[in-house]
Amino acid sequence: MSRFFSVKFADHVAYVPGEQPREQKYIKLNTNENPFPPSPLAQQLARQAAGDLALYPDPHCTELTRAACEKWGVAANEIIFGNSSDVVLSWLFIAFCDHEHVPVFADVTYGFYPVFASFNGLTPKVIPLQKDLTIRPEDYYNAGGTVFIVNPNADVGLALTVQQVADIVEHNPDNVVVIDEAYVDFGAETVLPLIHKYPNLAVTRTFSKSYSMAGARLGCVMADEGLIGDLQVVKNSINPYSVNRMSMAAGQGALLDEEYFEANRQKIMENRAYTIQALKDLGFATTNSLGNFVPFKSDRIHSKELFGKLKEEGILVRFFSEGPWGDYNRVSIGSREEMETFIRAVQKIMEASR
Repeated sequence: MSRFFSVKFADHVAYVPGEQPREQKYIKLNTNENPFPPSPLAQQLARQAAGDLALYPDPHCTELTRAACEKWGVAANEIIFGNSSDVVLSWLFIAFCDHEHVPVFADVTYGFYPVFASFNGLTPKVIPLQKDLTIRPEDYYNAGGTVFIVNPNADVGLALTVQQVADIVEHNPDNVVVIDEAYVDFGAETVLPLIHKYPNLAVTRTFSKSYSMAGARLGCVMADEGLIGDLQVVKNSINPYSVNRMSMAAGQGALLDEEYFEANRQKIMENRAYTIQALKDLGFATTNSLGNFVPFKSDRIHSKELFGKLKEEGILVRFFSEGPWGDYNRVSIGSREEMETFIRAVQKIMEASR
């Protein structure tokens, strides 16, 4: 760091993204990307939009918003788009968190949450998961701050029911509750209809996972128009042109191409079921994940060692070096061929460790 860096960030620890190798070919199962390409319609519309890159994009994302409203059953004043769900989550931290409304989240959750808290100079309230790795709704009643819950939960893959989320929202009438639905399309039930009942509920979505657009950086928040109005103030104070033309067009195409979306979603869920069963057959503990990833661990090999040996086999997974999740690895769900190669590599490693 230079001597000019603000002292307010002296103790700040930035987010560490998953490894993105360039020099060697790996089967990349470490960052919860979709193994399938974006929708052909998404690609077509993005190419068309490239011809207008000399012009600023529509700050209101009008056509993308229209497609989203039709698909998700919300009004135009109940949704706001940004340059990734990471960006819209940062707006939520800026808009609704302060020293009187600290962020509240689980000890195992999306790794950006503690980073956002630190960046905003806030000490979060961190709530441990239960022994079975679930979130206990009652732990979030009268939370005394802004609640952030990934549902299904990041890295764990387990989900709260719609009623459990409603109970949390009802027990926090004076605070905003944010439900991050990054992985909802892979088997969990959305709580989105509840935004029409609760003015303090916000639901975030990303196009990185189920829509195969991690490289486009597109996400959104859906909530009561009052909350969206607050977020518009934040957005327009930072970057009113938050979504570029090509990502905007690709997002519209992805939403319109329902058949392609559904086919790929089903493949990922089928490949996940195969992976979970295969890992259990090899003696690993795991969860019945509803995300596009599977956590797994074994008493016979440490997560860091397994990570390293899989990398030697040309397969990247994720391991967590510290905290309550430190003895687990996490594998993203790829194509069936990729998952079969992964399972064969794990079997080879485990047989060699006997």
